Amino acid sequence: MKIKYIGLAMFTLSLTFSYAQERTKDTIGDQTVNVIKPYTPTISDAFKIKDNPKLNDSNAVKKKEIKYNIFSIPVASTFTPAKGKAATVDKAKAIKLYDNYASLGFGSYTTILGEVYLNHELSRDENVGGYFSHHSSQGGIDDVLLDDNFSKTKLNAYYKKSDRDFTWQVDGGFNLQTYNWYGVPQDFYDESDLDGIDAGQTYNDLYVGGKIDFEDAIVKDASLRFRRFGDNHDSAENRLVAKTSFDFVVQDAVIKSEFSIDYISGTFDRDYSNIGEINYGNVTFGFAPSYQLVQDDLTIDLGVKLAYLNDTEFSENKFFIYPNIEASYRLVDEILIAFGGLKGDLIQNSYYDFVNENPFVSPTLLVTPTDQQYKMFVGAKGKLSRNIGYSLKGSYSSEKNKALYKSNDVPSDALTEYKYGNSFFVAYDDVTTFSVAGELNVDLNRNFTLGVKGEYFGYSTDNESEAWNLPDLTASVFLDYQISEQWFAGASMFFVGEREDQSTYFDILNPLNTTTTAVTLDSYFDANAHVGYKANDQLSFFVKANNIASQNYNRWSNFPVQGIQLLGGATYQFDF
Repeated sequence: MKIKYIGLAMFTLSLTFSYAQERTKDTIGDQTVNVIKPYTPTISDAFKIKDNPKLNDSNAVKKKEIKYNIFSIPVASTFTPAKGKAATVDKAKAIKLYDNYASLGFGSYTTILGEVYLNHELSRDENVGGYFSHHSSQGGIDDVLLDDNFSKTKLNAYYKKSDRDFTWQVDGGFNLQTYNWYGVPQDFYDESDLDGIDAGQTYNDLYVGGKIDFEDAIVKDASLRFRRFGDNHDSAENRLVAKTSFDFVVQDAVIKSEFSIDYISGTFDRDYSNIGEINYGNVTFGFAPSYQLVQDDLTIDLGVKLAYLNDTEFSENKFFIYPNIEASYRLVDEILIAFGGLKGDLIQNSYYDFVNENPFVSPTLLVTPTDQQYKMFVGAKGKLSRNIGYSLKGSYSSEKNKALYKSNDVPSDALTEYKYGNSFFVAYDDVTTFSVAGELNVDLNRNFTLGVKGEYFGYSTDNESEAWNLPDLTASVFLDYQISEQWFAGASMFFVGEREDQSTYFDILNPLNTTTTAVTLDSYFDANAHVGYKANDQLSFFVKANNIASQNYNRWSNFPVQGIQLLGGATYQFDF
C-alpha cells in the first residue's frame, strides 16, 4: 500500500512539473484580482445637551414682575379728515414753432436789411417754400474818392417730396450783387483825376438744381446743379456739377464711394492789357472709394481719390491720385480723442468763387484748378467737462497753383474804371502752408453758449515773394445769452493779422520809371453785438452794432470799411 501511494505521488508531481513547463510558453501573464468590500459608512447619534446649565451667581438680579393698569377716558372729537389730493407739477408752456418769418431793419450809412423765409406744407409728404433777402448800404466812408455803396439781393424757391423709398427736392434761385471799385490809392490820384468815373460792378447769378436721397439702396444719394454767373462787363461763366455716392461689396467688405463730374467754361471780354478776350474751360471726373475699419476705440477710413482733368481750351489731359486717409482713437472715452489724416484734392476754381471771396477783382482773370497734392493733419479733441469741449489741430499742406489775390498794376494811361489801382487779379503759385489751430466751446445751459477759435499760419512760396493777402493769424469769439424769457443778447469778435500786398505804378511811355512798393496791411479787430426783446411768441425787436471799435481798417489794400454801424428792426413769425 505504501508503494502504491508513493507511485501515485510521483505521478502527480511529474504531471505538475510538465504543466508548469507548458505555462512558461504561454503569452498571457498572471493576474491578481483583489476584491475589496465597499465602504458602508454609518452615522452615529449627535451628542446633545439634555439639561440647561444652572447659574449659581449671587450677583444675578432677579426680574421684577410689572403690572400695567390702563385707565381709558373717552374724548369727544369733531375732526373729520379731508380727502387727499395728488400733487401736481406745473408744466412749462409749450413753445409755438412757426414755419415762416419776416425781418426788416434800418441803420446808419442808409442801410436796409430784410429777410423773408416761407415754408408751406402741401400735404403730409410735400413741402414748398422760398427765401428772399436784401442787404444794401448807400455808403459814406470817409476819405474815399469814388462811390462806395453796395447791395446784395437773393431769391430762392424749392419743392420737396418724400416717398416711401426716397426723398427728392428741386430748387432754383437768382442773386444780384452790386459793388464799386472805390479803393483808389490816393498817393497816385486826387479827386480831380477821377471826375466822371463810374466804378460800379454788377454780378448776376442764376442757378437751378435738385437732389434725391434713397433709403436702403446701393445708391445713397445723387445731386445735380447748374449755375450761370456773369457781370455787366460781358463776363460769363457756366458750371454744371453732378455728384452721387454709393456702396459696393468686395470680398464681404463694404466700400463707400463717391463719383462726381464738374464741368466749367467761361469767358472774359478782355484781358487786363486790352489785347484780347480770355477763355477757359475744363471738365473733371472724380472717384473716391474708401473702406472704414472699426476696432474697439479705433476708427480708420482708408481711401484714395482719383481725378481726371480734361482742359477743353488747351486740349490737355491730366490724371491725379490723392490720398484719402483719416483715423481717430478714443484715448479716454469722450475726454480725449486723437485724430489725424492725409488727404488731397483737385480744387475747381471759378469766377463765382473768386467774387464771393473778393468782390473787387477785375473781370480779367485767369481761371484754372488748384492741385492740392496733400494735406497732413493731426490733433486731439474731447470734453474738459460735460459743458466744455475743445479741439487742437496742426496741419501741413502743399498746393500747386494756389490762388492768391494781388493788386493790379496801375498803368499811367488808365482809361478803365478798374485800372486805377482799385482792383485785384489772381496770382497762382506753389504754396506750402503750416498751421496750428485751437477751439473751445462752452455750453453751460440752454441760455448761454460761448465759442473761441484761433489759428496761426506760416507760408512758403516758390515764385511770389509773399503769400499775398493771406493773414498770419486769425481769431474769433462768439457769444449768445438768453437773459430772460423776453430778453436775449449776443456778440461776435474777429481778429485778423497782418497781410502783405504790392502796389506797382507802370509808366507806359518810360517803363524804366515803373515803381513797385510793398504794402503791409495792419491787423484789425472787429467787434459786433446785438440785443433783442421778444414781445410775444410772434413779434420780437432787435438792435445791432457792428465794428463797435470804429476801426476804419482795410479789408483789402486801399479798401477801408465802414466805421461803427447801428441797425434796428423787428422780426415777425407766422403761419399760413
